[in-house]
Parts: sequence; structure tokens; C-alpha cells
Amino acid sequence: MSARDPRVDAYLAALPADQQGLLEGVRATIRRVVPDAEETIAYDMPAFRLGGRFLVSYAGWKRHCSLYPLTDSFLAAHAAEIEGFGRTKGSIHFTAAKPLPPALLDELIRTRVADLAVEGSE
Repeated sequence: MSARDPRVDAYLAALPADQQGLLEGVRATIRRVVPDAEETIAYDMPAFRLGGRFLVSYAGWKRHCSLYPLTDSFLAAHAAEIEGFGRTKGSIHFTAAKPLPPALLDELIRTRVADLAVEGSE
């Protein structure tokens, strides 16, 4: 398992308690699903890299938390499951009142790992 990045610890510590808990859960899930991923900060947000390439990032905002990227392949496969969550083209938004279901978060991360594998083989 990769080392925890103290910059991510500091980022999370500065958030409100509800967001802190949500994002610590996201962090733990990513570390569990992709134990070889390297924790870092990218674009001022906590992020993970895999094999030197960007995997995912997450952030706390004023009214929600976000996870990036929300890929076209994931959207196509899980449109019904993500209905009702806020999102942008590249992110999904969630809150303490409406957290991402654990199975959906796992699948989002696994899909992203698979996307990187396909991109790396091209």
C-alpha cells in the first residue's frame, strides 16, 4: 500500500467534519481497491496516480463533495445508479445526506483503472 501524503491529510483536516468523513471514506476505498496507487495533490485536490498516470481526484466544495473523472464508459454503464446525484461532465457530486453507495464508488474506481489499462495498451 502506498504511503499517505501529508498534504492530503492537511487538505482533509481543513474541511467541515461531514465532508472530512465522506472524503476519508473515498480515500480509504481508493487505497483498498487500488493499493498500488500513489496518493498526491493535483490541481489543489487530493488525487491518486497509478503507474505514473492520473487515476482519480476528489474534493470538498461549499455544498458538496466531488469525485473526478466521471468517464463516458462509467456513465453509460451506470446511468440509472447515478441518477439523482449532481454532476458535471467530468465529476459526480455527493453529500453526507446523499453519499455515493459503496458498491458504486468501488465500480467507479475499477472502471477508471480499466480505462487506464486500455489507454496504456493503445
